[in-house]
Order: sequence, then C-alpha cells, then structure tokens
Amino acid sequence: MSTQDTHESLVGDAAADSNGLNADETFHDGFGAPTLSAALEALILVADEPMPAAAMAEVTNTPVPEVEAELNRLAEDYTAQGRGFTLRQVGGGWRFYTRDTCADAVTRWVKDGQRSRLSQAALETLAIIAYKQPISRARIAAVRGVNVDGVVRTLLSRGLIGEVGVEPISQASLYGTTELFIERMGISDLAALPDISPLLPDIDDAVDLFDSMNT
Repeated sequence: MSTQDTHESLVGDAAADSNGLNADETFHDGFGAPTLSAALEALILVADEPMPAAAMAEVTNTPVPEVEAELNRLAEDYTAQGRGFTLRQVGGGWRFYTRDTCADAVTRWVKDGQRSRLSQAALETLAIIAYKQPISRARIAAVRGVNVDGVVRTLLSRGLIGEVGVEPISQASLYGTTELFIERMGISDLAALPDISPLLPDIDDAVDLFDSMNT
C-alpha cells in the first residue's frame, strides 16, 4: 500500500460501505462498524503510524485483550489465505505491510512508477513541501486535509524530496526538496520558484492554524 491515491480509494470505499451496508450486515454501534474486525482494519488503514491496540480498544469500546486477540486472529487469517499483505505488530502498534513473497511485483511497480507522471495528489504535496520546507507530514496533511503518508513515500522514492531534519518538540521528520527537484524544475535554486501566495493563500493559513493548535 504505497500511493496516496490507493489510500484515498480505500478510505473512500470504506465510507461508501458505511453509508450503504448490505442487508445481512448489522451496524454495531459500540464498534462504530459492522464488526470488530472491520473496525480494526479501517482504523489501521487510516492511521499515519503503527496503531496501538489500546487506542483501537478505546475507539471501539472493546477491552484491550479482546482487541489484541482479534488482531492476532486477523494476522493469522491473512497468512492462511495467502493474501498479498500482512498485519504486523511493530513500534508499539499494528500496521499493514506488503508480503515479502510479493516483493518482485512491488519492485516492478515502483520501477515503472519512476517513469510515470506524478499524480495530482503527489503534485499538490510536492508544491506544499517546496514552498513551506522544512515541513512535517502532519503539517502537510493539515494543508491538504487528507493523509499524506503514501504520497510522501512516493516522492521520497522518486528522489524529489528528502528528510532534512527533525522537529525539536514532536521529533517528527522534516522534509524538503532535493537537487533533483531543482534540476527537474529547470531552475537554479528555490529562490527562482514563482510566487505562489496570490494563488494559494490558504497554505500559510492552514499551516499557521496547525502550529497554533500544537503549541
């Protein structure tokens, strides 16, 4: 699960499903989803970082041991079914990963992606980084209004952005553009970028709002 477009599609499908459940599905108000497993899968999909079982337990109004048991069951089911992804417990939380047996297919896609055009989501994210660098993923997401985890990974894999530091308080990675970006833009340095403020005045407003909420 690598691109922002894929991520947004999954989230969109989940939202559509919640608005029109099948007749044989009963919405469970406590879980906030038809089943506990469905709720856990949805939460892990939209989380920026590995999601702790305790956090999922709080959201679904379910005891932590029950959530942990369900997560382990899901991980075992995905393996038994030979799915292309796996559920792992890492960094104090749970996250989906592509299965290692699918590495060749993923590698081919990544290499082909290097030659393809950037998506609209990638272009928007790259513009935000270019004009507001150094900037964290959380601040980028505050501007775009959607999760940017996947699209940032795409830009990193293309070599258009890189990690340039760490925020002192949150310890979040900060991103900036690379020499390859400047080369592809056909400019000598970042000072040669056109003035974007008349076109997108809300970038500064959104970032300022995010900063005020986190100080």
